[in-house]
Amino acid sequence: MSKKNSVMLMAAFAAISFLSPSLSLAQANKPFSPKLKPPDTKKELVEEKASPKQEAAKVEKDAPGDEPAHPTAPSERKLHQHGLGLGIGQTFLMGNYGKHGEDKITGDLLYSYAASHSFDLLVGAHNSEHKDNRERMKVRALSASIKGRVVEFDNFSPYILGGLGFYAPQSYRRVDTTYKWTESKITFGLNFGAGADLRLNEHFVVGVMAQLHWPFNMNQDKGADLKGYYTKLLLTGMYLF
Repeated sequence: MSKKNSVMLMAAFAAISFLSPSLSLAQANKPFSPKLKPPDTKKELVEEKASPKQEAAKVEKDAPGDEPAHPTAPSERKLHQHGLGLGIGQTFLMGNYGKHGEDKITGDLLYSYAASHSFDLLVGAHNSEHKDNRERMKVRALSASIKGRVVEFDNFSPYILGGLGFYAPQSYRRVDTTYKWTESKITFGLNFGAGADLRLNEHFVVGVMAQLHWPFNMNQDKGADLKGYYTKLLLTGMYLF
């Protein structure tokens, strides 16, 4: 090795020796940066493996709630369901019936049968006597009607009805110079009306009903024929089974 090369090598070695403490000091003054902690794979697997109950609770919590039923959506009606009930209200005598008796509060016996989602059979029976001074008027009937539900508004359902029935009206009136009962006969007649039902629960229904009863004229051997009609405005209650 030449003298020139030896001098250059010694100079390089001296320079490296001089710079090494500076580099070590710089590294010592450099802020400490902690190493990234590797994930705890075992812990994550335990957390991910949740119990079925926890998973169900999480799904129920995260999933959007069920949409509430529309407030006016009709609730389900049971078919082929029977009902027994009472109707209490005012009976208004009209036509010639009103000449022999006064209006008063009376009661009806009611039976219903749910034949379909839109139509019910309604059977009613009533017997009442109305007084007016010396005269009297009896109205007795067994009627059958078809209830047609117009619309179902939640548990509230308006309806119209119409049908036929057997009637046995009788009046105690003056004929010539004496008072006596008209002949006891049975005649056919019509009935129609409207109302609304409110289902309180699976077994009880309350409502209102207006029903017009129109018996056919009854011929009499003595005195004028017995003819007229009457209307009932009732509060109704039914037990379904």
